[in-house]
Amino acid sequence: MAEPTYTAPAGGGKIAIQHGRLNVPDNPIIPFIEGDGTGADIWRASVRVLDAAVAKAYGGKKKIHWLEVFAGEKSNNQFGTWLPNSTVEACRDYLVSMKGPLTTPVGGGIRSLNVALRQMLDLYVCLRPVRWFKGVPSPVKTPEKVDMVIFRENTEDIYAGIEYAAGSEAAQKLLDFIAQNDPKAFDKIRFGTKAKAEAWQKQLEAIGAPHREVGVDVGIGIKPVSYLGTERLVHSAISYAIQNKRKSVTLVHKGNIMKFTEGAFRNWGYEVAEKFFPNHTYTWETWEKTKAAQGEAAANAEQRAALAAGKVLIKDAIADITLQQVLTRPDEFDVIATLNLNGDYLSDALAAQVGGIGIAPGGNINYLTGHAVFEATHGTAPKYANLDKVNPGSVILSGEMMLRYMGWLDAADTIISAMDKAIANKRVTYDFARLMDGATEVKCSEFGDELIKNL
Repeated sequence: MAEPTYTAPAGGGKIAIQHGRLNVPDNPIIPFIEGDGTGADIWRASVRVLDAAVAKAYGGKKKIHWLEVFAGEKSNNQFGTWLPNSTVEACRDYLVSMKGPLTTPVGGGIRSLNVALRQMLDLYVCLRPVRWFKGVPSPVKTPEKVDMVIFRENTEDIYAGIEYAAGSEAAQKLLDFIAQNDPKAFDKIRFGTKAKAEAWQKQLEAIGAPHREVGVDVGIGIKPVSYLGTERLVHSAISYAIQNKRKSVTLVHKGNIMKFTEGAFRNWGYEVAEKFFPNHTYTWETWEKTKAAQGEAAANAEQRAALAAGKVLIKDAIADITLQQVLTRPDEFDVIATLNLNGDYLSDALAAQVGGIGIAPGGNINYLTGHAVFEATHGTAPKYANLDKVNPGSVILSGEMMLRYMGWLDAADTIISAMDKAIANKRVTYDFARLMDGATEVKCSEFGDELIKNL
């Protein structure tokens, strides 16, 4: 089958970037991927809300020209490819795009369509704002204290996908390399030799386990974390905090165990703050230096003065403790900068506190080139496909993020206001209705109608 080709919508213009700033025309062309499973239902509701918000905010002077491009199951069915090159080129050419949830092919091929698109466009920031809308059911007592923005590094860490299957020639070559060049490290691989594996199998058999032939069944993964990858992620997070008058940036890491990857991320993060933002930030590293030189009282006084002057506090937290403290002390976190896996855990855990993944927005951004893909953060939920049932909030709020990224703040603000009103009126989709007293359950499309009515 031939790849899809795309024709620019008549009357639309291209978003460009000049000197690091987006130049958005009044008639931008925005590519969109409808998404699989419930994607079609969600998109139909979402696009009406986004168009209505733009019309309401600008009186018809601005309008988005949508260009459908293809990926996922819909693309594979029509064109025989899960992610057409022409789709990636359209997203690259028009800079800003949107997408619904996508099916990932099973049994080979692309590991994840979402990850593939992020890596092909080098979208190094996964931006996840997390806030509570009044009235949304929550499992925690004070969800109103949750107001965080997560900057999750998107291109490195274990999500880079450098893995070798157990028993494969590649895995064995890597094991042999470690054994020859770093014997002490190789000893930490518990079953890195056939002799070790067989010895353990014999112990199992002694307590009644069935016999099985064992080999060197060790899967190997590589976790790359670089200075430059850290620099651009942390620089983006601190810039965001300064521009949006946020109080702190927390570097979340597991550096107490993984000292040369996660620990390096922490150390480099402080370095970025002190090198690029000395007049706008105060770091815990500075506090430690002052304490060592002048005592704790002097360090505390220095920090108080810096924060009183409006500087952003740069601090760090161990990942597992962070997952506890975002539950017990959420108001102590503001902007979070972290690596890929930590960010995945944190963003989903925080989403559960404010209504679930069905209403959690996300954006993948390269602030240097201007490229951005705003997306649903949930899965395809195929059992609900074409039932006009599910919550379109994730895509609608991702669209709100997109409008804000484009500088169309009035349209973005009116969506937030409409979401507040619709939820306060308790006319919500089934996921909220079943948890709210006195709520009226509405369809996916009807929830879109509610938002439009409340713009």
